[in-house]
Amino acid sequence: MDFTIPEDIANFLGELDAFIEASIKPLEQAGDNMRFFDHRREDARTDWERDGLPNAQWEALLHQAKQLAIEAGVFSYPFPAEHGGRNGSNLGMAIIREHLAARGLGLHNDLQNEHSIVGNNIALLLMLEYGTDEQKAQWLPGLKDATQGFAFGITEPEHGSDATWMETVAVRDGDDWVINGEKTWNTGVHIAHADMVMARTSGEPGDARGITAFLVPMDTAGLNVEEYLWTFNMPSDHARVSFTDVRVPDSAIFAGEGRGLQVVQHFFNENRIRQAASSLGAAQYCVNEAVRYAGERKPFGKPLSSNQGIQFPLVDLQTRCEMLRALIHKTAWLMDRDGAFSVSDKVSMCNYQANRLCCEAADTAMQVHGGMGYSRYKPFEHIYRHHRRYRITEGTDEIQMRRIAGYMFGFMQQQKPKGVS
Repeated sequence: MDFTIPEDIANFLGELDAFIEASIKPLEQAGDNMRFFDHRREDARTDWERDGLPNAQWEALLHQAKQLAIEAGVFSYPFPAEHGGRNGSNLGMAIIREHLAARGLGLHNDLQNEHSIVGNNIALLLMLEYGTDEQKAQWLPGLKDATQGFAFGITEPEHGSDATWMETVAVRDGDDWVINGEKTWNTGVHIAHADMVMARTSGEPGDARGITAFLVPMDTAGLNVEEYLWTFNMPSDHARVSFTDVRVPDSAIFAGEGRGLQVVQHFFNENRIRQAASSLGAAQYCVNEAVRYAGERKPFGKPLSSNQGIQFPLVDLQTRCEMLRALIHKTAWLMDRDGAFSVSDKVSMCNYQANRLCCEAADTAMQVHGGMGYSRYKPFEHIYRHHRRYRITEGTDEIQMRRIAGYMFGFMQQQKPKGVS
C-alpha cells in the first residue's frame, strides 16, 4: 500500500496555498475586513436585528472570495471536467479539506457558513447524479458559479435524527403534489432559491421506502420560515420552516418518486467524509498551536514543553490525528473505487471520531494556553463552539455508533437502499 499523497493532489495543494497568499489574504486584510476574523469582534458577523442571521457584509465578503476562487479555477475542483472542474475525487476532497482547516481560520476556509475556496458543492454533484434534463438546465449554471443554491429540508421537530419517520407528507392532486408539514434546522434557506423537501408520498411512518424529494422554490405560496434558531455559535442560519398546502408540479420531484432516502444517504456519506476531514484539520491546527506555544512559554523558568503533563495529552491527540488520517484516506479512496454506499460504516467511524477529536484538541489547546486560550484573543474557543455542532448536526455520535453497530452485527447491509438502481 502506498500512503503518499497522489502527485496531482499535492500539486493542487501548492496551487491553493499560492492562491491564498496572492488573492485571499490581501482581501482578508483589505479595509476593515479583519473585523470578521478578530474573535473579540465576532459579533460583526451577526445581524442581531434580523433573527441572528449572518450579516450581509460578511456574506458579501464570502461571496467575493468565492468568485475569486471560481476565476482562479480552484473552486470547481470536485466538478467533472465537462462542467469546468478537475474530476476531483473523494480522496482529493478529504485531503484538501483537512489541509485548508489545518491552516486555521480565515477567508480561505470558514466552515461556520460552510464556506471554502474549494467548493463542497454537494447540490451540484447531486444534480448531476439525479436531476432531470430540465432540472439540470435550470440549476447547473447557477450552481457552478455559486449564484444559485438550494437548502435541504430533512429534519423534523418531533423526530430529529430519524429521517424515516416523517410527518411531512405530499399527496398527489392531478398533475400536482400538495405538501404539508414542518422542517427544522433547515440550514441556509435565507439565501436559497429552493428547498429540497423530503416528504412521505407512500408507505408507513418508519419505512425506508416512500420518501420523495421535492425541489420547492422559496417563494412558493404556503412555504413560511417560522423562525431562525439561535445556537451556541452565532450567527445562525438554521430555520424552522412550515409547509401549508404547498402546491408543486410533478416536475418538482428530484431523483424520482420514492427515492428521496437515496438522495439523503448519498448526500450524508459524501458530506460526512469531507466534514470529518475538516474536523481533523482543525484538530491538527489546535495541536500544532499548543505544541508551538508550549515551546515558547516558560513559567517557573523552563518551557511548558518540558513537562510530561503537557506532553502526554498532546502526544495522545497527535497519535489519534495520525490514525484518523489513515482511516479517512482509506475510506475516501474506497468511496472512489466502490461508490458512496460501499463504506457507510467507515464514514460513520470517521465522522464521530473526528468531531470528538476536534473538540478535545480545542479544549486541550485552551488549557495549554491558559487564560489566553480561554479568551477571544485566541481561536480555540471559537473552534470548539463551531465543531461541537457536528457531534449533532452531521448525525449525532450516538446515531453514527448505532449505524456502525448495524453493520457489525448484521442488522444492516453495505449497499444502496433496496429498490435503488
